[in-house]
Amino acid sequence: MQLGTRWTSGDEPPRAVPEALGRGIRDVDAAVPDDGLGQPRPRWTLTWLEGRPIAELDTGVIVTLDDDGEPVVRHDVDDEFA
Repeated sequence: MQLGTRWTSGDEPPRAVPEALGRGIRDVDAAVPDDGLGQPRPRWTLTWLEGRPIAELDTGVIVTLDDDGEPVVRHDVDDEFA
């Protein structure tokens, strides 16, 4: 696994993020509610596993690419029941 970079949810993803993955990330960011108490937004972490990008939000949301290069959004609890 290769560590990529981190950035705050709602900010533009770094250039290292493939465009298709960025679309999935932006969709998730749009669904994250604003915190009325002024808490900071969660942060994304981009990593590469066997050459494939994986973006994980601090909340456990994960965005990957399927075999066709389209974004797939899931939550890390999905792995517990697989």
